Amino acid sequence: MQDPIAQRIENALWGAFIGDALAMPVHWYYATEHIREHFPDGVDRYYPAPHPHPDAFMLGMKYQPDIKKAEASGRAYDILHQHARFYRTSYSDFGFNLDDREGEHGNATASVDERMHYHHGLKAGESTLGAGLLRVLMRSVSKRDGYSQDGFLDDFVEYMTHPRDNPDPYTEIYLRRWFEHYSQGVAPENCAEHQRRVWSIDSVGGLIRPLAVAMLNPDNRYLATGMALSHQQLTHRSEMVSSGLSFLVPALLRLLNGGAPRSIFQYLLAQLPAPAISGQKLFQIYRDNDGPDNIPADETWRLHMTFQGEPAALKSPDYFATACYIEQALPLMAALGCEHDGDLIKTLRANAEAGGDSVHRGLVLGMLLGAGSSDVPETWKTGLKDYHELAQEIQQFAGLAAQGNGHLRRY
Repeated sequence: MQDPIAQRIENALWGAFIGDALAMPVHWYYATEHIREHFPDGVDRYYPAPHPHPDAFMLGMKYQPDIKKAEASGRAYDILHQHARFYRTSYSDFGFNLDDREGEHGNATASVDERMHYHHGLKAGESTLGAGLLRVLMRSVSKRDGYSQDGFLDDFVEYMTHPRDNPDPYTEIYLRRWFEHYSQGVAPENCAEHQRRVWSIDSVGGLIRPLAVAMLNPDNRYLATGMALSHQQLTHRSEMVSSGLSFLVPALLRLLNGGAPRSIFQYLLAQLPAPAISGQKLFQIYRDNDGPDNIPADETWRLHMTFQGEPAALKSPDYFATACYIEQALPLMAALGCEHDGDLIKTLRANAEAGGDSVHRGLVLGMLLGAGSSDVPETWKTGLKDYHELAQEIQQFAGLAAQGNGHLRRY
C-alpha cells in the first residue's frame, strides 16, 4: 500500500502540471471577453495555443547578454535558441514591427494579426517553460537522491543553454535577467534579479519550485519554509515572493497531511491583505505611463507595496483582475478555492477563465489543490503530452520527498 503522504505529493505535482497545461492557451488574456469569444464553451479541456493572441506583447522583449564576457569566460548565453527572433537580443535580428499599443498595459506591440501567443506553437496538453523548470528540479533531486543547490544550478544552466525538448518560446524576465548577469561572470548563486530593480520579479512564477522544495519536508514546517525561501533566492530576490511563501508553505503542508481544502483556503483568504491599488485602476496607471516599465521606481514601489487595512476576503474577485503579481494572485487563488470547495478541476478551469497570469497561478493552485485531493482524475493526467515521462518523474520525486528530512545535499 502506498504511503499516503507520497500519494498526496504525487497528486500535488499532477495538479501543478494540469493547471499549467489547462491555462496555457488563455495565458495573459487580460480581457476576459476575449476568452469567452475564443473559447465559447469555456476552458473545458486541453487546447493548443491559438494565434493570434489579442492581448500579447511578448514580441520585442529584451535579452541582452554580454557576449564578449561570456565567450571569454566560456559561459553559454543563448537561452532563446530557435525563439530568439521574437526578442530584441545582443546576438540576433528582430524582424517584427511594433506599431501598436496593447490595450490593458499600454505597451508597444505588433498589430493584432501578428501578436504571437506567449506559448506560440504549443499543442494541447503541452507544458510551458515554467512547468519544464519544475521538472528540472524534480529530476535534479531524484538523480542526486536529494536536493543540492549547486546541483540544481548546474542542471538549470545546462537545461536553459542547450536546445531543449520543451518548445515554449516564452522566457520570463527573471530568466533573461539571470542569464544576463551570468554572462557577465556573476557567480550562479548571485545571478537572481531584485524586485527593487525589476518589479516583475514579484511574480507568481517565483512560488512554483520553492513549493516543490518545501514538500521534501512534509512534516516539518520549520525546515520546509527555510528550504523554500533559500531556493527562491536563487532566481527571485523578491520581498513579495518571500511573503507569499510564508503563507503558502504552511498551507501546503497542512493539505499534504490531510487538512480540509475549503477551510485552509478560507483561512488564507481571511488572512491575506488587500493591495491598495488593483484591477482597472492599476491598468489605467500603466496606460497613462505607456507601460509599467515607464513608471518611476519609487512610484512602482508605492503601487505594489501599499495595502489596505481590510482583509482580501472583503473584496470582490474582480478587484484582483490583474493577478500577475503576488499581492493580487494569492487572494484570487484563495477566493477561487473557496468558491469551488477545493475541487481540483472546477477550480483550475475557473482559474484559466479568470484571465491574467493564469498559467503560473494554475501551477501553484494546482499544487495546493492536488495536495488536498485524495485522487486526480486519470483522464486529466493522460491528456498531458509527456504523461509517461511525467508519471515516472513524479513518482520518483514523491517517493524521496515522503521520507522527509529534506534529503539536503551539501554538494
